[in-house]
Amino acid sequence: MKLTILGCYSATPRTFTNPTAQVLEIRNHLFLIDCGEGTQVQLRKYKVKFSRIKHIFISHLHGDHFFGLPGLISTFRLLGRESELHIYGPKGIKQAITLFLKLGDSWTNYPLIFHELENKSSELIFEDETVSVQTIPLDHRVYTNGFLFAEKPQARKLDIEAVSKFKIDRSQFNNIKNGADGVQENGTIIRNTRLTLDPPKVKSYAFCSDTAYNEAILPLIENVDLLYHESTFLESEAHLGTKTKHATAAQAAEIAHKAKVGKLILGHYSTRYKSIDLFKEEASRVFEAVELADDGKSFEV
Repeated sequence: MKLTILGCYSATPRTFTNPTAQVLEIRNHLFLIDCGEGTQVQLRKYKVKFSRIKHIFISHLHGDHFFGLPGLISTFRLLGRESELHIYGPKGIKQAITLFLKLGDSWTNYPLIFHELENKSSELIFEDETVSVQTIPLDHRVYTNGFLFAEKPQARKLDIEAVSKFKIDRSQFNNIKNGADGVQENGTIIRNTRLTLDPPKVKSYAFCSDTAYNEAILPLIENVDLLYHESTFLESEAHLGTKTKHATAAQAAEIAHKAKVGKLILGHYSTRYKSIDLFKEEASRVFEAVELADDGKSFEV
């Protein structure tokens, strides 16, 4: 599982920083999460193949989280895209995007499928044989969701040394891979766990976009390997966080600590501060495993 940050600063884009967007590579999927202004340029810069993006998840309809989407959709059209593009986001996103396309007379030549969200409780919004995605309801000024991406357990793997040791006939291998016990020539049953290897540990990633401090999300993100949590302000400006429904670095760390996550990634920094190192400094007093998001930075689990 690999997370690449395309942008992680709040509100106004600058020549050297970008608003929120990131790509998550997980079990052969490439998910785009949020799409702030300039996202397609960042995708080009970090050599992300446009054709691999089939699902886009938008947390909320503030410009710094989705204003890059109309341009990206239009570029897909110019590149001759034919495969479906699924967009998951708050109710109203279809109206906003289709208005752009209508006024510009630039309807897509590929299927554009919207999945509009309005449930204030967590819900499963995507699932296949390898991965599931569910919403994390957040507390912001407008309807906002985070997203929990979780791998599904893989099948156990055949232990070649073990089946050879117990003289299990090759004709049983497929059944053993599917969970069956092995049977020796004399009829002795060998338990499946003795003939197979544990699959890799499943991995999970929680993306928590703009939100006030909100302990209601703790059961949803408990024990995730990687948590991205917004940290717009430092504690010295906590009053602004209360007013605008944003979190501080210390509050993000408190959430990470209480949820017992593997690693916390801070982001969505206000540009009022001289250095983003201040955010890590503050959060580390509460939770030790802290990393700073930055444009172009990647994290692997």
